[in-house]
Amino acid sequence: MRIARFTNGSDPRYALVEGEPGHEELVVITGDPIYTPVQPTGERVRLDDDGVRLLAPVIPRSKIVGVGRNYAAHAAEHGNDVPTSPLLFLKPNTSVIGPDDPIVLPDWTEHVEHEAELAVVIGKVTKDVSPERALHHVFGYTVANDVTARDIQRSDAQWTRGKGFDTSCPIGPWIVPGLDVDDLPVTARVNGEPRQDGRTSQMVFDVAFLVSYASEVFTLLPGDVILTGTPAGVGRIEHRDVVEVEVGEIGVLRNPVVRRTP
Repeated sequence: MRIARFTNGSDPRYALVEGEPGHEELVVITGDPIYTPVQPTGERVRLDDDGVRLLAPVIPRSKIVGVGRNYAAHAAEHGNDVPTSPLLFLKPNTSVIGPDDPIVLPDWTEHVEHEAELAVVIGKVTKDVSPERALHHVFGYTVANDVTARDIQRSDAQWTRGKGFDTSCPIGPWIVPGLDVDDLPVTARVNGEPRQDGRTSQMVFDVAFLVSYASEVFTLLPGDVILTGTPAGVGRIEHRDVVEVEVGEIGVLRNPVVRRTP
């Protein structure tokens, strides 16, 4: 099952996604599936119809929890050791954008990079959950790009500015509940050129452990998102690039890159 959030000129709505790539159809449902029971409305909309646009499948009402250096090869490519426990940081919900929305490069950074990631969407209030019970608190999974101003990340004492700016957290194209994420491919392409090629099985800390660990620090609320780290191969993105991030069995998240001149 795939759950999308979309608009065709009206207020955002939710739908179940049916069909093969390029031939998807949206089965419109009532309510917000993270918070309320839903039912099909009987309306069906083709994804390729004029005016139909996918939105970020969730806008966290509370927070996005990032995990740094959770793939050993990525830590090594920046000359860092693998952490002995998860390295957490936060991104604000104002950083979230959806499929095909532009990543806007701020004028205060000269070096911005893509980071392909599996994202976890929390479905229940979660505090101090054990790893054995953690996945029962997950609503589903989506694709994320933890866009990072690398020069700012290195120059600042904290990562907030380098990772939390507006448009730095593309999420989409939809949420897939009930997925086995132990060994999925995580890839990135820029202008069609392969950049990242890893697997979730290469994570230092798996999803269940990350949910448990984060819940010891913060109360996780429905709709919160955990970014699980990125494999090796991160690279620079520039004005007019197109970034595609893909996680197997979920889909492709595509975003253009722009730098607006003053």
